[in-house]
Amino acid sequence: MSKLLYIKANAKAEGESRTFQISDSFIETYKANNPDDEVIELDLYDAGLQFLPKGKMNELREAVMKEDKQHPVLKFAYQFAEADKYVIAEPIWNLGLPAILKAYVDYVAISGITFAYTEHGPVGLLKNKKALNIITRGGDYSSEPMESLEMADKYLRNIFGFMGITDFTTIATDRLDIITEDTAALLSDAKEKAKEEALAF
Repeated sequence: MSKLLYIKANAKAEGESRTFQISDSFIETYKANNPDDEVIELDLYDAGLQFLPKGKMNELREAVMKEDKQHPVLKFAYQFAEADKYVIAEPIWNLGLPAILKAYVDYVAISGITFAYTEHGPVGLLKNKKALNIITRGGDYSSEPMESLEMADKYLRNIFGFMGITDFTTIATDRLDIITEDTAALLSDAKEKAKEEALAF
């Protein structure tokens, strides 16, 4: 049995997110295909995530040494480390991630839990895991000139790799805010792709 962590990062009200239409299609198919797996849904807005508290870094280091899994910050890192698979769902905002998702990365990229410093530099501790990023984008970031400016999926791919998760797949749905596009068709195609991905994930 595997444990899948479904990380949701969108400020829109329930039912309004195009990103979640796609990611929920993936999750529904995944659950049907993997009934014995545990799927944990983590909506970062519902979790009340804040930025790392000022002046608390020494406290965090001490809590890591004590392996305090109930610590209000470190509990997210331990939850992340204990998962086998990850699905992240977010829109691109201003060329990058929603701030709450970057804040979450700061909660989970913790030395001693998800990576470690060695004499050869940092080493990811989360080997043999896999991740899927489901991202929606208003413009066309799949080709130049915008492709070079995209810093959302690129950042997640790199930080997950930093933590040892190199099996990283992306489902990106572009051009959703271009008025000449058939956005319903784009979303339908993306949901079908997500369902197909779920069968092999």
